[in-house]
Amino acid sequence: MKKELDYFTIEGCYGGNQDWFTNLIMHMGGCAAATACDSCIYFGLQNEKMKPLYPFNIECLTKEDYKAFSQIMKPYLKPRAGGVRKLSWFVEGLERYIQDVNEAKHTDIYIGMEEFCGDHTWQEAAIFIKEQLDQDIPVPYLLLRHQNEAYKDYIWHWFLLTGYEEKDGKMYIKTATYGESDTFELEDFWNTGCEEKGGLIRLTPHYN
Repeated sequence: MKKELDYFTIEGCYGGNQDWFTNLIMHMGGCAAATACDSCIYFGLQNEKMKPLYPFNIECLTKEDYKAFSQIMKPYLKPRAGGVRKLSWFVEGLERYIQDVNEAKHTDIYIGMEEFCGDHTWQEAAIFIKEQLDQDIPVPYLLLRHQNEAYKDYIWHWFLLTGYEEKDGKMYIKTATYGESDTFELEDFWNTGCEEKGGLIRLTPHYN
């Protein structure tokens, strides 16, 4: 079984990239804001009702507009000491952004959000991820610590899951971050070996 979202590109890159941010603070710690920006762009491309979530021309995505969008998102998910290290902070920030969009543009956009903490088993995470991606919904993922050095680029980092594949009794996940995609085995990726864990966010867009 394999599933990949019809994900967007920006000037040839797979989604957005916080390395484009010229603001130093955002360049270093803007991953939560970038993940929220990418989620908004994705939903805006999926459904006409969601388009106001992206304040620029969604039919012509550019790096410059994406950088400007990140600055709009910054107050809601601003980098801070220790990072946006709680799932609830991401939920609260994105909810406030959507609320402000609704007030400014007289829309009634609603995306339900539910936290799924990293204390769950990897099998439970696999079910969660499949349920979301099978509905064409990306999955925001927060990884805090990990004992495996192979994942050093994902330490203390927010990103999106945009696909999965089940093969030979294992499940592989596709990530979107830094304008690129990677594939990892979920069991090894999820079982961090560390006490401090992140988790996932269930997004439920209401298109009607």
